[in-house]
Amino acid sequence: MQLTYYGHSCFSVVVNNKKLLFDPFITPNELAKDIDINNIQADYILLSHAHSDHVADAEAIAKSTGACIVANYEIAMWYAAKGINNYHPMNTGGKKSFDFGTVKCVNAIHSSCLPDGSNGGNPMGFIITSDEINFYYAGDTALTLDMQLIPMFANIDFAVLPIGDNFTMGMDDAVQAAKMVQTKMVIGVHYDTFGFIKIDTQKAKELFKQNELELRLPAIGETIEIAGS
Repeated sequence: MQLTYYGHSCFSVVVNNKKLLFDPFITPNELAKDIDINNIQADYILLSHAHSDHVADAEAIAKSTGACIVANYEIAMWYAAKGINNYHPMNTGGKKSFDFGTVKCVNAIHSSCLPDGSNGGNPMGFIITSDEINFYYAGDTALTLDMQLIPMFANIDFAVLPIGDNFTMGMDDAVQAAKMVQTKMVIGVHYDTFGFIKIDTQKAKELFKQNELELRLPAIGETIEIAGS
């Protein structure tokens, strides 16, 4: 499976020939200045919560690609009111089969409001399962014992976890999260974009290695290959 990182918490994966884009925050991100959103293809756009650093480019990419926005009810309806006709509302605990696989929405401990200040509903994480690969995207979250439930739902090949601290888990809690979801590979996100979340990436890699875990930090714009189990 291919994963392309677009900076902050935005990444794209190809699952069963469908392109899934998560939390697009690209044009306002100075670190992603070399990424042209007009070149990004998507069949689905999954939004973990409503903060602007996760939804900034969702409308533009949805309109240019025709991608289906998958998000909680409040976010989906907000985009529907903006003229997005292709959307699928979900909420925490819900599960839905799509043509690439299954999405299950799980708890995330964070806050959420839309860019205009309206209610953004509950933040969520996503478990993506398919006959090709299974992975967990935590979204913005604190470490929570709810993560221990995730192996009950799927055998996780890798997890995409925030590691920047301050607003979310930091590297120490992300190590514990990886152990809870029973994966050996983590893609780190939500770090270095702003001053509040700058980290020592070498220290993070060493910490994961000490815990017999692999932390992968692809460069912005880089595509990496991940094998399913």
